[in-house]
Amino acid sequence: MEIVKSRITKKELIANIRYFKTMIKAVVDVKRRIIAVEDELHSDLEVYLLEDGSEQEDIWGINLYPYQNRDNFIEYTALVNIRPHQNNQSMEIEDFNLRKKIEDIVFELIDYES
Repeated sequence: MEIVKSRITKKELIANIRYFKTMIKAVVDVKRRIIAVEDELHSDLEVYLLEDGSEQEDIWGINLYPYQNRDNFIEYTALVNIRPHQNNQSMEIEDFNLRKKIEDIVFELIDYES
């Protein structure tokens, strides 16, 4: 488990894969623009960011698929995303503006092409 605060390459991301062969669980803090990556559960990553100073309302779970094409690199699904109080009723992030913000942060911090 680590927190990505500055740009890394996709190869560096892949080098951290331990739990799943083709997927990396991640949690994004949309306010602080950081990503916690690579643990067995999104909830563990969520706690890691909370302990680092993130606020619950700013944290959203995603899955990264580094062996897929760029359009399929991010999946916006995690149990930690079920938040009726933030108008998100399902595991999938329903707000497309929030998805875009997460996408921007992911590609800002992870150089997909390398």
